[in-house]
Amino acid sequence: MADKQQASTDDQTAAKAATTKPDSKTESAKEAAPKKPKLFKKVATAAEVDALKSKASDFEDKYLRAEAEVQNMQARFQKEQATLIKYDGQQLAKDVLPVIDNLERALAVEATDETGQQLKKGVQMTYDHLEDALKRNHVTEIEAIGKPFDPTLHQAVQSVPAEEGQTAETVVKVLQKGYQLKDRVLRPAMVVVAQ
Repeated sequence: MADKQQASTDDQTAAKAATTKPDSKTESAKEAAPKKPKLFKKVATAAEVDALKSKASDFEDKYLRAEAEVQNMQARFQKEQATLIKYDGQQLAKDVLPVIDNLERALAVEATDETGQQLKKGVQMTYDHLEDALKRNHVTEIEAIGKPFDPTLHQAVQSVPAEEGQTAETVVKVLQKGYQLKDRVLRPAMVVVAQ
């Protein structure tokens, strides 16, 4: 009888297991199935999209401004470099001008003897070579006598009454020559102007 009870208990357990197996299969199938990755994140709201568009627009604007600034800096650098090349030697030319003035003063002195004349000839040769070197480097004398007074080229040191045939505001005498390098004034001419 104990065997019969045992068999009946086994049958009940088997029946119970049969009824619960589909549930456990479903649960184990759920556990065994791979979890699907989330393909999409939460959809942004219209306000968030507008904010992101605004940020992107700001970044684009900043980028364009920075690019324009770089282009402006490059253009400015090239212009400054061209100016430096154009006026290369300006300081040297300014430093040489007093030497030319002194050579002109030496040439203005009358030589009375043979030695003085030889010395004057040497000074003249030096002056000519120096003047030629300046011209080759685009340093030229500012023409003044008979020209209308121009404050960008001339420095009026004295004024005198205009004589017959002279027009007012005209340069009548040069006290010190002026020079320019290409279109830049190195030293204005010191002049006397007719009034």
